[in-house]
Amino acid sequence: MLPVAHSSTPSAVALLDAEPDLGRLLSPDRFRDARRALVARRGRLRAGPWDGTHPGLTSPEDIGLMILDGLIARDVAMADNVSSHLLGPGDLIVPRRGGDPGQLLRAEPRWAVLAPAEVAVLDRRVGVALCRFPEVNAMVLDRLAEQMDRMAIGQAVGQLNGVDRRLLALFWQLAERWGRVAPQGVLLPLALTHGVLAALVGARRPTVSTALGKLAREGQLRRQDDGAWLLTGEPVGQPVGEAARVVRRRARRTPGPSAAPALMSVPWNGTPPAWRELDGARTMGAP
Repeated sequence: MLPVAHSSTPSAVALLDAEPDLGRLLSPDRFRDARRALVARRGRLRAGPWDGTHPGLTSPEDIGLMILDGLIARDVAMADNVSSHLLGPGDLIVPRRGGDPGQLLRAEPRWAVLAPAEVAVLDRRVGVALCRFPEVNAMVLDRLAEQMDRMAIGQAVGQLNGVDRRLLALFWQLAERWGRVAPQGVLLPLALTHGVLAALVGARRPTVSTALGKLAREGQLRRQDDGAWLLTGEPVGQPVGEAARVVRRRARRTPGPSAAPALMSVPWNGTPPAWRELDGARTMGAP
């Protein structure tokens, strides 16, 4: 897989101009100092497959990339299934520093830029500057914690019974970040194809298409002519009744070490076949 071409004319960006919330814990004087000190190179990623690297990240001491604009998917293929997670403005991409020799479960990660993206390159120089501002470092860690929370919610969405329920929960989760209020409901201006949605909720594309039709007939969801999605129902997700009682019981139980199952190594037969299905459905112009 070829990497996405990068811009050959990088410019600079002040991190606190692009993401003012990173300076939320700073005093006004320290905010001004941090704004001048925390300046990163700006990079651009074209839409398409991406190998997860950037020419501005050459040292193991580099931090990674912060997305300023655009939409990026991180996919993981296991056997014939693909699981996907969306990253957008404010999210961090931290490169892997070598493989894990103790990894037993075989899964292949891959990246795709769904909409042209701009990133701030957090290299070693930016990392040294961040050491002067622990308040900003704390907010960077907070961003990573938010990403982990969203991934946990995505895992819960994928376990809901019924693909229509998964899709509706996914759309409301995405609306928290990208949605805006419209006269008829909440507009989600993301042109997500049925193939991308299938990878996000752990289903097959035909099943997703059928479920989307059901939601449209029920008046919960409608696709716009430009590919955006309009949520016309009510937010979902709060556990009620028996589900709420089960959640409370689970919270009181913490399994000990003996509860962890043993892992067995399995043969690895190359590229998972699930990539072919996802690639065929990923084109932004597809339904």
